Amino acid sequence: MQTIKKFRFGTPIPTYAVTQPVDTSKENPSFVTIHENHAIITMNLSERTSVYGLGQQLGGINKRGRKYESYCTDDPHHTEDKTTLYGSHNFFLVLDDQANGFYLDFAGRVAYDIGYTDESLLTIKVFGTDFDLYQFKPDTPEAVVTEFRKIIGKPYMPPKWAFGYFQSRWGYSSEKDLLEVKDAFSKNDLPLEGIYVDIDYMERFKDFSVNKETYPDFKGLVNTFKKDNQYLVPIIDAGVKIEKGYDVYEQGLKGDHFVKGDDGKPYTAAVWPGHVHFPDFLRPETREWFGDLYKYLINQGIVGIWNDMNEPAIFYDDKKLGQAIKKAKDSEGKNLDIHTYFELGDVFRNLSNHQDYYDTMIHSYEGKEYSNDEVHNLYGYFMTQSAFEGFEKHLPGIRPLILSRASHIGMHRYGGIWTGDNASWWSHLETNVKQMSSLSMVGFLYSGADTGGFGANTSAQLLSRWLQFSVFTPLLRNHSAIGTRNQEPYQFSEEATSINRELIKVRYRLLPFIYSEYLKAVTDDKMLFKPLTFAYDDERVGDIEDQIMLGDHVMLVPVVKHNQRGRMVYLPEDMMLVSMDSKDIELKVYEKGDHYLSYDLDKVMFFLKKDAMIPIIESVNNTKETEDKDITWIGYATKKASYRLMDDDGVHKTQTAKTLIDRVVTIDLAGKTLGDTFILLGENSRLDIRDKDK
Repeated sequence: MQTIKKFRFGTPIPTYAVTQPVDTSKENPSFVTIHENHAIITMNLSERTSVYGLGQQLGGINKRGRKYESYCTDDPHHTEDKTTLYGSHNFFLVLDDQANGFYLDFAGRVAYDIGYTDESLLTIKVFGTDFDLYQFKPDTPEAVVTEFRKIIGKPYMPPKWAFGYFQSRWGYSSEKDLLEVKDAFSKNDLPLEGIYVDIDYMERFKDFSVNKETYPDFKGLVNTFKKDNQYLVPIIDAGVKIEKGYDVYEQGLKGDHFVKGDDGKPYTAAVWPGHVHFPDFLRPETREWFGDLYKYLINQGIVGIWNDMNEPAIFYDDKKLGQAIKKAKDSEGKNLDIHTYFELGDVFRNLSNHQDYYDTMIHSYEGKEYSNDEVHNLYGYFMTQSAFEGFEKHLPGIRPLILSRASHIGMHRYGGIWTGDNASWWSHLETNVKQMSSLSMVGFLYSGADTGGFGANTSAQLLSRWLQFSVFTPLLRNHSAIGTRNQEPYQFSEEATSINRELIKVRYRLLPFIYSEYLKAVTDDKMLFKPLTFAYDDERVGDIEDQIMLGDHVMLVPVVKHNQRGRMVYLPEDMMLVSMDSKDIELKVYEKGDHYLSYDLDKVMFFLKKDAMIPIIESVNNTKETEDKDITWIGYATKKASYRLMDDDGVHKTQTAKTLIDRVVTIDLAGKTLGDTFILLGENSRLDIRDKDK
């Protein structure tokens, strides 16, 4: 029986998001109407209907009651009124008695009105008439997500070291700064996997360059970190600086690799280095050329990269800047009232990422020319594909760390994403919790937020509360902006440093579990994080969005409010509370229902379902030290508990029977004088079992 219907409208621009063939239906659905230059999709919403999906967006897990847009946008101000962020993830799920899933395969702008203008309608405007729409047979929410994930290909699998704790800051301006950070982590006994290196390492913000004055021996610096099993992950931006004699610029001109303007010449705009051209990543030749450029960093020992500013972000072009300056000059000496004053300010505020830029940029794609607006959401996707293929070519067989800011479904096969330029706000911690389920739905498993917040000034309490959640996300990176308060985990009081030490060490204790869950989600086309509504048939859970599931058996209950010493939790069934620090574990069973949970800053807490167990290890300082560590099992069962454990060598793309572990571990407690909760030393029931109270 066919479980997926594909409806084709016009002649869609290929996105290569879908990798499995699906037969095209001969009849198109009645809820789609085609107009002269756009299409409208309309669906009815009952009072009970919830809508999930759309990946990286603001708002709640349930998307109802809000507007959204899919149009990759560089916007560092993630306020409540914003409708779009950096990703284009047009999969959504309408849940009533059953789940109906839809994927809109389209490279341009899509606008969603989900019960906002009319509470009873979901209205989608497609800014074009050529697209594919996939509809998935009604089923359980998880089953629908799995069917979708099967047709878009397996998610990117990072190296195991990518699951460690990383520090970052825009403003580490020299080798000395990085070494001081490394030394401070060591002196404070704080685990450190490595440092993400922002634009400061470049020579005048030029891609594939190093400032020799501030980073005189970059390769030596990389090796200094590697000796301690630590990694440097440098940034690469989309814009290539226009400068005679700069090899990347000269190669780009010679190879005709840059996006054109409407005059047929390489389009000029400005970002960090000033005037730049943008590689046309939609051309295979350009992807290969740019991918080869990563060899410059690979030859210096780099095995991971993060691509930024690839929506693409644009500060200004000369035409718009000239208009703004003229407006300012014309206003000089005038008596500006409230309207003319704000009008003048808006001219400058609206310079960044103006729509005119994307209408002007021309791409060569699949034998045709398109404005960037028509294929806008593919740009960051194909830049990331370029990086992935470059590392694959020049570092064969090895899994690199690839991270991107902009994304489109399909890019999930080539790299992960972070959630962009968030702020040190409690609301953004809560947003981070809500985003993880939506990102799992669309295949972006390797993801996470800038822990502590990128913009604004964090507090010791906010950083620690954020760490309590981020220790569970695949990407664990503390990153902040220049000019903000330094937020390395040792930058506050001695007490705060001690608290953060405990939390980061718990991350490494949980690593066998987190890595196993990630591998299973990749292998089985499952969600890594999911809303409670996907796991329980319980009306209460539809109102709860600050508790989410990690895998099938663990419920996360982070504290996301300021000055709260705990929180209320609702348990849909009897569950076991696990409270951990770097050395100790406490277990306690709670009955189904409402409970107040006291949650100290120096603990990591979560709930475990009945007849389940998870693997942990002793605390270590980096992922290399996790090798050959004995597993301890934490479980909650009366007779029997089991866990499917997956692991591999964490390095190579292809695993052998010797390096790939995929087995079910079962603990049979029959005949043991043991309560419902247990801690088990070793990997099977033949090893010693000890009661948690002894």
